[in-house]
Amino acid sequence: MFNLILFGPPGSGKGTQSEKLISKYGLKHLSTGDLLRSEISRQTPLGMEAKNFMDKGQLVPDEVVIGMISSALDENAEAKGFLFDGFPRTSAQAEALDNLLELKKTNIAVMLALDVSEDELVKRLLKRGETSGRSDDSNEQVIRARIVEYRTKTEAVADYYRRFDKVVMVKGEGGIDDIFNSLSLEIDNRL
Repeated sequence: MFNLILFGPPGSGKGTQSEKLISKYGLKHLSTGDLLRSEISRQTPLGMEAKNFMDKGQLVPDEVVIGMISSALDENAEAKGFLFDGFPRTSAQAEALDNLLELKKTNIAVMLALDVSEDELVKRLLKRGETSGRSDDSNEQVIRARIVEYRTKTEAVADYYRRFDKVVMVKGEGGIDDIFNSLSLEIDNRL
């Protein structure tokens, strides 16, 4: 089983590249947002627990999210591997994920981090904001604040995986296919 984390700030192209990687390598996309919505709509015990926190405006605790990931791994035991998107966001979550994967006799093979300059991220998000209808994509100050938030909170995850020599920075600027080819090369080198 080949598991990878696709990492990058808002506007780095994770969504676009995730779709292409999933298609090429037959990976199962694991987005914690999608998992939460699915568990809630199916009214599973974990989903109801998560909904209870969300209804109070609280973050869903890591244990609940890890439980959902565990269920998703079990439900997709035949998968060739998983692409983690939007998780882990903290080093504590990364450690919990590693512990879970170890129990399942697998691990994270690599964290591919899309490296994009702040000015390019702002340009991309403002452009996306013209068509997405997302208010957080149409205000440059809000965009820059999101990038700072990303860098301060989630870069600790990259530091965590660097300890195990699993982080590869991939140039996230240029043509979509060029970036995809760079990501694919890193994956092919590990398969």
